[in-house]
Amino acid sequence: MRYAALLAAVLSGWTLLAAAAPPPAAVSAVAQAAPPKIVTAAQVNGTWRRKDGSEFKILALGRQRLRVSFDGIYEYRLPDGAPTANIGFGEGVAFIEGDTATFNPMGDEELDCKMTLRFADGKLLVSQEGGCGFGHNVTADGVYRRVSAAKPKFDRIR
Repeated sequence: MRYAALLAAVLSGWTLLAAAAPPPAAVSAVAQAAPPKIVTAAQVNGTWRRKDGSEFKILALGRQRLRVSFDGIYEYRLPDGAPTANIGFGEGVAFIEGDTATFNPMGDEELDCKMTLRFADGKLLVSQEGGCGFGHNVTADGVYRRVSAAKPKFDRIR
């Protein structure tokens, strides 16, 4: 039947060809899905800072890998009013797919630690799972803004 409709369309000047096309509902969900968001090295490279001073340094290495360093801080006051802070540090290689990277900044030391970094609308959105061995109340969770797009300078491995 399809061949007959196609032949009739060809013979009648292609007028019936559109009728032989599948209806829009028959198009697969994969074909309708939005393409994955991709970020470039220029969009991720640099220094990203949260309002409290916690900071990520990120450098694209190629092959869907990022060098990432995190310095976290939790500031508070002692009972006598003196300022103090707890700190946390982690670094490693993150693997990025689309606009989202994941990594464990503590390597094999803290297996329950995982950070997810998502680049969206000029911001870095970070979620942390697990304790990650940082100081008390130090967490990477939050929204970071890029303060420098320059290639970050990393401290020597601690």
